[in-house]
Amino acid sequence: MKSRRQIIHIDEELCNGCGLCVPSCAEGAIQIIDGKARLVSETFCDGLGACLGECPQGAITMEEREAATFDEVAVTEHLARVRPAAEPPVVHAGCPGAAARMLQPSAAPSARNGDAVSRLANWPVQLHLVPTQAPYFQGAKLLIAADCVPAALPDFHDRMLDGHILLIGCPKLDDTQTYQAKLARIFADNAIQSIESAYMEVPCCMGLVFLVKQALADSGMADSIPLTLTKVGIQGDVREPSPLES
Repeated sequence: MKSRRQIIHIDEELCNGCGLCVPSCAEGAIQIIDGKARLVSETFCDGLGACLGECPQGAITMEEREAATFDEVAVTEHLARVRPAAEPPVVHAGCPGAAARMLQPSAAPSARNGDAVSRLANWPVQLHLVPTQAPYFQGAKLLIAADCVPAALPDFHDRMLDGHILLIGCPKLDDTQTYQAKLARIFADNAIQSIESAYMEVPCCMGLVFLVKQALADSGMADSIPLTLTKVGIQGDVREPSPLES
């Protein structure tokens, strides 16, 4: 399937085949073929551009165009072929900012934040970046939030995040089909205890509710994992879901 998204472009006239870009791509999307760096498959490129700073010739840029959807499953299978290892490869392992980490939520307020205490227990939080079998998913209580929710809800950490593993995404701007497939795998593979879906009152944000429900159905866990819906107003109040939403 194709969609309009960010993906790399390699200028073959500028490329001198040095190969510095190859190890910088954690997904193995770039290989040296016939003396030039080439994108071996659109489905392997996540569009994050970790390779951009590695090209001394400036031959790699980002462009927005119709391209095949990024496929994490295909990447994992591809890496198993081209980078054999004792353990299964982890997507995004080459990017320090996207490495899966379990955090220790703060027990006391920081000097900078006064009375505010961070309840964040995992990294990364963006749904596009998380691996499907990160250690923090085992037995987790998930909070799947539209990315506007933490901005709108003034007490987001204390009210919603405490004791939860956070995933965020936008049902309007992001690739929801990829999200649906990824969530289904997370639900099926990690003994999830519960799911809370927090979404904004604006109509387009209902897509998050449908996305989570469909992923639950796809995972076969709809009858096993309890789902709670929380609607957040744009002025920071929590509202009751409508009968249609619930």
